[in-house]
Amino acid sequence: MRSYTFSLFSVLLLFPVVVLAQQNKTVPVDNDFVQKQFGTTCSLMPGPQPQIADLDGDGIADIVIVAHCKNPMMDESEHGFRVIDPYNAFFGYGSPQVTSQFASEDPQMRGLVLLVIHGTGPEAWRSATPKMKFVIINLPFKSIVVKKLALRKKMVMAIFAEETGADNMTSTIFWDGRKYRYQPLGSGLE
Repeated sequence: MRSYTFSLFSVLLLFPVVVLAQQNKTVPVDNDFVQKQFGTTCSLMPGPQPQIADLDGDGIADIVIVAHCKNPMMDESEHGFRVIDPYNAFFGYGSPQVTSQFASEDPQMRGLVLLVIHGTGPEAWRSATPKMKFVIINLPFKSIVVKKLALRKKMVMAIFAEETGADNMTSTIFWDGRKYRYQPLGSGLE
């Protein structure tokens, strides 16, 4: 009887450890993950690390991934994401169907996009069915970082971009509650 009690006790002790290990399993952000979420026309860019933060203010972690997409419009409906262009929308060209055809001045920048996954539930951005997914096109950036932005009387998480070009422009893209908006912040002092 003592052996049975000890075995039952040890199983009950180990059960929470096994459950926690299953809940904290990590989904690697690799090319397979990107192609599963956004289709075979997209591939992970080597180098830049994915940025994880709550971009839409719902308390659940979201992710921003730097990737290269040949034709994201082709996989949009099949993989359940939206192709958006907040950069050109700021300047008055709002249709991604049109602006996706714009060619970048720099050949290395062609097809460079930001993939954004808004998480849902306890798995957040790793969820098999995320809340929303976006492909942000035509943002001319060298590097990105996600951090807080003071927006009127509240703080929001935003994607800060160091843009390409001679003027060292810095800009931000943030979620306004309905869509992503682009906001130029100014040039560097160098």
